[in-house]
Amino acid sequence: MTVLLDALQAQARRHPERAALDPIGRGPILWGELPLLVSQRAEALAAQFDPARPVALQLDYSPEAAVLELALLEAGIPALCLPAFFTQAQRDHALSVCGAQVLLETPAMGAHARRTAPPSLPGGTARISFTSGSTGTPKGLCLSAEHMLTVARSVVDAVGSEHAGRHLAVLPPGILLETIAGFFATMLAGGTWVCPAQAQIGLADPFRPDFGRMLEVIAAQRITSLILVPEYLAGLVAVLSASGSRLPDLTLVAVGGAHVPPALIARARDVGLPVRQGYGLTECASVVSLERGAGDPPGSVGPPLGHVRAHVAADGEIVLEGPMFLGTVGEPRAPGPLHTGDVGKIDDEGRIWLSGRKSNQLVTSFGRNVSPEWVEAALLAQPDIAQAMVHGDGRPSPEALIVPAQPQADIANAVAAANATLPAYAQVAAWREVAHFTPLNGMLTGNGRLRRKAIAAALLDREPAFIHQLEAATVRQRLTFLAIPQVRAGLAGAIGLQTYRDYLAQAWHHVRHTVPLLKAARARLSHRADLAHALDAYIVEEDGHDEWILADIRAAGGDADSVRASRPAPATAAMVAHAYDRIDNGNPVSFFGMVYVLESVSVALAQRGASAVAERLGLPPQAFTYLTSHGALDLDHMHFFTDLVNRLDDPGDRAAIIGMAQDMFCLFGNVFASIDLEALDVAA
Repeated sequence: MTVLLDALQAQARRHPERAALDPIGRGPILWGELPLLVSQRAEALAAQFDPARPVALQLDYSPEAAVLELALLEAGIPALCLPAFFTQAQRDHALSVCGAQVLLETPAMGAHARRTAPPSLPGGTARISFTSGSTGTPKGLCLSAEHMLTVARSVVDAVGSEHAGRHLAVLPPGILLETIAGFFATMLAGGTWVCPAQAQIGLADPFRPDFGRMLEVIAAQRITSLILVPEYLAGLVAVLSASGSRLPDLTLVAVGGAHVPPALIARARDVGLPVRQGYGLTECASVVSLERGAGDPPGSVGPPLGHVRAHVAADGEIVLEGPMFLGTVGEPRAPGPLHTGDVGKIDDEGRIWLSGRKSNQLVTSFGRNVSPEWVEAALLAQPDIAQAMVHGDGRPSPEALIVPAQPQADIANAVAAANATLPAYAQVAAWREVAHFTPLNGMLTGNGRLRRKAIAAALLDREPAFIHQLEAATVRQRLTFLAIPQVRAGLAGAIGLQTYRDYLAQAWHHVRHTVPLLKAARARLSHRADLAHALDAYIVEEDGHDEWILADIRAAGGDADSVRASRPAPATAAMVAHAYDRIDNGNPVSFFGMVYVLESVSVALAQRGASAVAERLGLPPQAFTYLTSHGALDLDHMHFFTDLVNRLDDPGDRAAIIGMAQDMFCLFGNVFASIDLEALDVAA
């Protein structure tokens, strides 16, 4: 029996009837049940899998997934936990490098073995953690069970067992910070780990959260603790401020993963959130330090936890000693302290204050050193700015790439307000509006850190590819579209059966025009071989998709014949009419702007909405063939589309595509807004 199972049994003896794992909406696993479930699952895993090769997991949250992860730890089988937002290339790289023997995408045991080369893991490896990192092919960091449980125990010691109430898992599955400081710490402290599927708490897309939904769940479930990244904290603060709601049951909100502006900490505390900022590294099994409480001055990340010692090197770098990662796959770590690359100071109270990264320092042409994180913090303190990356090494003043937080954002005013808080040499002299940085486009790590080299390569080192220009030119229209209640409900799965049927009906009315529109554009572009061939390929792919929708309507219990005989909603008719008009009377290349909107939306609905709707409505897979199949096709189409439009160099063609895309986000949004949204008990 391991230290972990011994701790679980001790908690089971103390309070066997308390919920240990609560998925919300169905029965929890009680503490009295958990140790036996873990022990039995561990025995089964040990009989099925090779303890020298990792088992890979890419799972949503659930009690079953939690038992599986605890059982792997008990069985001594290394776990490779992959975030759902990893690209296929990132996932394939991690699986191959680690020599994973199986990939489990459900908590069930059944899976096919993978044929991969035997791994070379440091002795004692219990978990392999891949962040998306700063390169395309990052290394997997190997952690021992003893190290992870030491950190989890240290977190409990730092905050006190009295906070072991109901902890809600918010960060995306596979993120080490939630596993160690949320899941493992809650298990050691005897609390309840509340682990619903991400869609249930407004995180169907973790990078475009529904904070209103998140607030409802936290309140309804009487959550007592959370771990957040700064963007989640900012969103929660915004809805609390706007609604006047408060969350009196919360006793601890830990925030980390990236720099947190002191102004955000102050706003959070003003709305009653008991926020403590922390600092951590994957090499240290996540948490290194944590504020002691609201009495600490905003801006520090608190003193090191009990298992860590910290000092500052001569050049300002934070250096850590204590338990560390074992090494990377194929490369054990040499003993010695960890040079973090983070620059800061330690005050007389032992608190760590971070000022930036060594490698990110900008030196202006006036010879002034500027930490981009410092300037970014000032920008992110402005409500109209969602994301920012500061650059400009060797230039007279810092410059910035900025993502608006809302469709009506006044970025110029926000930059001016941020500059008013900065000395002259650190003020942003120029800025450019861009689309969101996300792990899916390779510009953000899973913990919310900017991948600066990737962003610079795509947006700064040369003229951005046209696809990036198109994304930037439509970012506000996309934000408006995503704010439509029907769209938000669909992505979260919070719609009723009639709403889903009504959506399919309007989808049929516009999809049946797809091939005729393609043929109309093809006729006017027959003299342009590259575009004509592309349209021919689209015609072949799209033929018959309207019949898929009618089949889905039948499988969902609807009347497909009535839909076929019906008239489209005015909003749907207007969208289709606009497309024909632009092809017939404008630049027919504009049609690709419609392709961009419909296919990117289809991917989002397929990846994040279909499964959530299916679970809520209890419909068979046959009722979702259009969404799931079309989403998979459109994911391939988006790669094809990107290659195609990036080759277009005529300014008129580019302007036509951008104009159509902007129009289509509005017109397609009107289609969704025209659908009646059934009232549902979304807090259940």
